[in-house]
Amino acid sequence: MQEILDALEQWRARGDQVALATVTWTSGSTPRAVGAKMAVNARGEFVGSVSGGCVEGAVIDEARHVIKSGKPTLVSYGISDDMAWDVGLACGGSIQVFIEKI
Repeated sequence: MQEILDALEQWRARGDQVALATVTWTSGSTPRAVGAKMAVNARGEFVGSVSGGCVEGAVIDEARHVIKSGKPTLVSYGISDDMAWDVGLACGGSIQVFIEKI
């Protein structure tokens, strides 16, 4: 969490707009627990993790949209355990992520 706070301080000091993504629900096999956080700035830089890499790219895109629109969103991502192994992911399960501009 300290890494996220440090990045937020730096980004805000240089005038960047920032969104915070928080895992609010999980089901099945997921690499990160409820409460996991990731901060994203308008440049696309990020710190933290909501999925251990499985959906970070999609969350970054959503966060940049939230920064532009100012409207928070709740997004869901999921994949079956069987399908996860088929595509080379070590985890399956589902997560919901709340993304808000801060």
